[in-house]
Order: sequence, then C-alpha cells, then structure tokens
Amino acid sequence: MKIKAAVFRDDSGVPSIEELDLTGPGPGEVLVRITATGVCHTDLKSAGAGSPVPKPTVLGHEGAGIVEEVGAGVSKVAPGDPVVMTFDSCGACPSCRDAQPSYCHNTNHFVSSRPQSEYYLKADGEPVHGDFFSQSSFATHAIGTERSVVKVRDDAPLEQLGPLGCGVQTGAGAVLNEFKMKPGQTLAVFGSGTLGLSAIMAARISGAARVIAIDRHAHRLELAAELGADDTILAGNEPIDEQVLDLTGGGVDFTLDTTSVPEVMSQAIQVLAPRGTCAFVTGAWDGSPLPVPIRHLVGGGRIIRGIGEGGSNPDVFIPRLVDFFMDGRLPIDRLSTKYAFEDIAQAFHDSHEGDTIKPLLMMG
Repeated sequence: MKIKAAVFRDDSGVPSIEELDLTGPGPGEVLVRITATGVCHTDLKSAGAGSPVPKPTVLGHEGAGIVEEVGAGVSKVAPGDPVVMTFDSCGACPSCRDAQPSYCHNTNHFVSSRPQSEYYLKADGEPVHGDFFSQSSFATHAIGTERSVVKVRDDAPLEQLGPLGCGVQTGAGAVLNEFKMKPGQTLAVFGSGTLGLSAIMAARISGAARVIAIDRHAHRLELAAELGADDTILAGNEPIDEQVLDLTGGGVDFTLDTTSVPEVMSQAIQVLAPRGTCAFVTGAWDGSPLPVPIRHLVGGGRIIRGIGEGGSNPDVFIPRLVDFFMDGRLPIDRLSTKYAFEDIAQAFHDSHEGDTIKPLLMMG
C-alpha cells in the first residue's frame, strides 16, 4: 500500500515527506492507521549525527491510531480497535517472563532485526529503515507487533494518547512503578519536559508531601507548579543542590534526572536524604562517565539506579494511565501542542528550542 512518511535521509535532522510503499503485516504484526504521534527527544537525537539509527529511516515512537489489519496469529487486537503503540519486547527472556518487558534482554529499539531484503518500507524500490521502537510512526500508517500495541478505551481522545507509549509512561512509571512512592514522601525532578512533568503529576497521584521541580525554562516551571510542584528552582542562579537542601532541611526521598547532563545528574545524587534513591531515565549517547560519590552513598544507604520506559508492563500500565487522564488526575493535554504532519520540521525545531513541551503531529 502507498503511505506518506517523514523520511530522514541524512544527519541534518530535517525530514522530507515522501510517498513510500508499505507491505502488509506479517505473522504477529499489526497495521495501524496513525491518528497522531508525539515527538520525543529520542527522535531528535536519532535524526542527527552520532545516532545509532541507520539512514534513510522513518522515526517516531509515540503513535496512536486505529488497527486496520492484523497478521496471522494475532489475537490481542482486531481491526477497528483504538491502540497506543509502545516499545516491543521478546516475551521469552527472564525480564519478560517476570512481567518486566521494559528491561527485555533481546530488543534493540533503534535498529531493525530484519534482513534488508525483508524491510517493509520502500521508496521506489529502495529499502528504507523502519521498525524504530517497533513503530516508525512518523507516517500515515505503521507496522507494530502484537506486543507493541495496547488497546485503549473507546471514549478516550486518541489524538492525545500517543505520548503514553513513551514519554509519559517513562516519567509517570518511574514514580508509580519503580519508586512506588507513598503518601508523605518527597521528590525532586530535574528537568520539566514531558518526562519530568509526568513524574510530577504521578507524584501527586501518589500523595507526595513535597515535589520540587528544577528547569532552566521559567515557563516550564510555571506549568510544573500548576501540575503539582510545591517548589520550583530556575537553574542557573544559586547552586541547585544547596537550594534543594535548604528547602527540605536535609534532602529528598527520591530524585529523578531527565536531563542526562552529567553535572545535573551529580546534583540529583547530592540532594538525596539518607536511604534515598536517585534514578536516571536517559543517558548521554556518547557514553560520558559520571563520577560517583561513594562515601555519600555508603554513609547514608543511598541508591543510584536506572529506569527504562518507566518499568512499565504496557498492557497493564497504559490503560491505567488512560484512566488517570480521563478522570483528570493526569492532564497530559496540558503538555501538548498540535502540528500538521507536514509541519514536522517546525515541531522538531520548537521541541529542540524548548518552546514546545510535547509536539503532536496530526495525521489529518
């Protein structure tokens, strides 16, 4: 079938909207007509130089849409079902068997495991890389696997739900699934983009006693306060760690870094109270090392850990997030700005500059 897709052919980060040929779903696969898709910073990084993603490629991994066709053996969804697309997993490794698919041993989100002869996207016969997070949803249609699509309730506004498959899931899941925050506990969030703001909203759902938001954009901190942050700190003034320690009188129970900036990550460790946990949900692609203050950790029983995709089991967690959105406790629509699909370059620019928190590309 013929589809329209945003094709990244070089490291400029600027795509062209092209007509591609898309093969139908194979065994275990699902064809989704995309309603809308979010733009994530991982897309921005993957489009540029230094990315592990081969070109030409179609990116996009926060798609939501309607199932049009299913391949042999698919039973979880059927044509006509509204779905959110998310990350894939093998279903057979120790993590998947333990209902922890976000830590799958066998999935590479950035490079297709298919031989080039079996690529399902082609431009005038030329293979185009797809399978990005088992989606490549910067397109009018996308192929996912049965494990990478989640059916959602019919009454939810599908055009708002794509970010639940990655950014919102990652931030909210860190708090709800991995920290398992309890009423009365405290949290400092470094970075007030989609991940950070989702964590702030989740902390409020958890009954947090105090939530501190840190960012370098004043307008993002204003939104963080509206969504539940008790205190906001504008980066670039006084040392952040001193401000957090002054506010809390000794540190917080949890810190979440969403910036992947080593200097900021170090501050997230320093502001932990004894027995506190610091988590990183993204990392520098160049593999930059991070100095670790061992005495600070050992002396206070502090923990540093990584969290992937919010520790989510999507079939369980995404419907839960939809329910939170529908009852008003997770107003993710406050984060988004809608763009026509043809304006994807502008959406990328606005996201990179920090002007837009969560661009949503509308497919018409």
